[in-house]
Amino acid sequence: MNRNSKRREALLYHAKPTPGKIQVVPTKKYATQRDLSLAYSPGVAEPCLEIVKDVNNVYKYTAKGNLVAVITNGTAVLGLGDIGPEASKPVMEGKALLFKIFADIDVFDIEIGTKDIDAFIETVKNIAPTFGGINLEDIKAPESFEIERRLVEELNIPVMHDDQHGTAIISSAALLNALELADKEIQAIKIVISGAGSAALACANLYVLLGVHLDNIIMFDKEGVLSADRKDLSPLQRKYCKGTKGIQLKEALVNADVFLGLSAGNILSADMLLGMAANPIVFAMANPIPEIDYNVAIETRKDIIMATGRSDHPNQVNNVLGFPYIFRGALDVRATKINEAMKMAAVRALAALAKESVPEQVNIAYGEMKLVFGREYIIPKPFDPRLITMVAPAVARAAMESGVALQPIHDWEKYEEELLERLGSDNKMVRLLTNRAKTDPKRVVFAEADHLDVLKAAQIVLEEGIGFPILLGNREVILELKDELGFDAEVPIYDPKTKDEDSRRLRYAEMYWKTRQRRGISLLDAQKWMRERNYFAAMMINEREADALVTGYSRSYPSVVKPMMQLIGKAPGISIIATTNMMMTNRGPMFLSDTAINPSPTADDLAKIALMTAKTVKMFGMEPVIAMVSFSNFGSSANESASKVRESVAYLHKYYPDLIVDGEIQADFALNHDMLKTKFPFSKLAGKKVNTLIFPNLESANITYKLLKELYKVDSVGPIMLGMEKPVHIFQLGASVEEMVNMAAVAVVDAQEKHKRLKNLDIKF
Repeated sequence: MNRNSKRREALLYHAKPTPGKIQVVPTKKYATQRDLSLAYSPGVAEPCLEIVKDVNNVYKYTAKGNLVAVITNGTAVLGLGDIGPEASKPVMEGKALLFKIFADIDVFDIEIGTKDIDAFIETVKNIAPTFGGINLEDIKAPESFEIERRLVEELNIPVMHDDQHGTAIISSAALLNALELADKEIQAIKIVISGAGSAALACANLYVLLGVHLDNIIMFDKEGVLSADRKDLSPLQRKYCKGTKGIQLKEALVNADVFLGLSAGNILSADMLLGMAANPIVFAMANPIPEIDYNVAIETRKDIIMATGRSDHPNQVNNVLGFPYIFRGALDVRATKINEAMKMAAVRALAALAKESVPEQVNIAYGEMKLVFGREYIIPKPFDPRLITMVAPAVARAAMESGVALQPIHDWEKYEEELLERLGSDNKMVRLLTNRAKTDPKRVVFAEADHLDVLKAAQIVLEEGIGFPILLGNREVILELKDELGFDAEVPIYDPKTKDEDSRRLRYAEMYWKTRQRRGISLLDAQKWMRERNYFAAMMINEREADALVTGYSRSYPSVVKPMMQLIGKAPGISIIATTNMMMTNRGPMFLSDTAINPSPTADDLAKIALMTAKTVKMFGMEPVIAMVSFSNFGSSANESASKVRESVAYLHKYYPDLIVDGEIQADFALNHDMLKTKFPFSKLAGKKVNTLIFPNLESANITYKLLKELYKVDSVGPIMLGMEKPVHIFQLGASVEEMVNMAAVAVVDAQEKHKRLKNLDIKF
């Protein structure tokens, strides 16, 4: 994508359909006059009076306890510098979004129009009663140090400047684990730091608390080493004036154990790296270009332990590993501040988590067979669902032990359950899906690429590294649309109807005819069908000239399924094809089957659909918990529809006893944890969080998923084809660009899985 196209897409993302990235939504009922009279006058007076009696009641009756302010004056925004408060607002909204999706913390972003330290502090103090915590963001040093110091002292709620402490906490966890792997004692190591800004100073301060000797740290800024003769240094920088006047970075690095870079790209050469001690630890965290290229570094030193700020290399030092969970823990015990004990607790929790067995969901997300603690895995991955239950409780405990918690936690098991419930509030699974696809992109045929939205989806798939598109359709139309989109990358384009494809089309027809000539298909029929893009695309898959296929945007589902069944068919051992939709609900991903294929499945069919869906749920790294839904509960009706569900469940219980499945059960009981446990404690679903629903017929499944999608704006990935021999997936008619991109990612992951199975069977492909 050219720069103008990227710029346009970024601007559209922030502007449409609603400007900005966050909104305020009600948490109470407001439909009736009674509701409104409770929400506002006269009912609202009651909580006001309770807060007058005891100001701490504000946490009981308002949103203060889960509300954080992300505050800036826009003086040091990302790599953009001093761009002002208004221009910084999109970044602050982005930070608000991260708080919400990773830790379910609500945020108001506050942009303050002053560079005066006293005025800034006074403004924050005046609005502090609104919030349970303050996250300072993108404020330039050295002002940021004084602002944070005074606000921590003068306010009785948690305050943290994440630009400083976030990086310090994550890199400290990485340092502890790297030192263990390098077999080095923290008290004896020599550290060279390139960068003397807020993040670098915070890192150095935390390293000293961990045990690094102050005299063993040499720090550089753009003017050179921090030495005692420098007159341009702040009091905080003077703490690190240990370097010899005139010493250069290369000299300082001789026999150094650790290099920490928070400065500029490509300032650390391979020659400098060679001068470091054995098992050198290099944290090159300048973004987007590290202080030394990752590939250069690992080729130069085979014994290196390296981390960067980038997601495309191992050991990403990413602040999202810290700040959401640190504030979560602090808020949950109503901490009056975030102190050093709480930061150290976060450090040690992150370091410990990297040593534990990694859930399959995380391995799948990162395309790994098995992530194991070692040189390429010294800190957890950002998508690890255990972060919230490891870091937040550690921070909360530290707050309690250090005497800054006003509302201690007594039932830690219940607290962990509450934290896990918060994980269901975002669409992590889509990010996991696309991230996994990117680990091994495949060739994906877009069979209707002469439609603007389909082509746009293909463009995103290519630019995001999800897959390599192959475009089918009218060549002239595709080229015109590519120009309109600024899609200037060279990708294969095929038009099955043109003479240019005569040879390929005739070859495909011949191959298809040979497989079906004894089943009523003539060569002439085969040649005619190969002019149709879906037949042509299916043969590309059969002939291994593409890895996966997505289609269906402009045609009805049955008309698209037909050629796929004729040319590709079912996987070995599969007797029925079905579909599932992964719905991104506020309780987490929910799989709904069968949403597109079988109008009235039998009991046997339902069992097979359940088993295929379970396999797909596992493919996404989740343990399937399946409710076979009906209008009745456990034999309360003798109706044929309910009976077949009951019969299907009996079969699964007998032959697949380890599968967590039960029914027939009504949807509300299946999804309401307390109702199910109270009314049907004997059920295999009792005490479990259902994530899969199998419906008794196509009608109920299709209506349910479309109602969820339209009424509640629930994102959907699907229908995902189950049981096909090869990776073929069909869009719903008129699918959105986002839905098509997600389906392409599903197709890539499906291709990865099928490729892996063929490899395990030693089948050449």
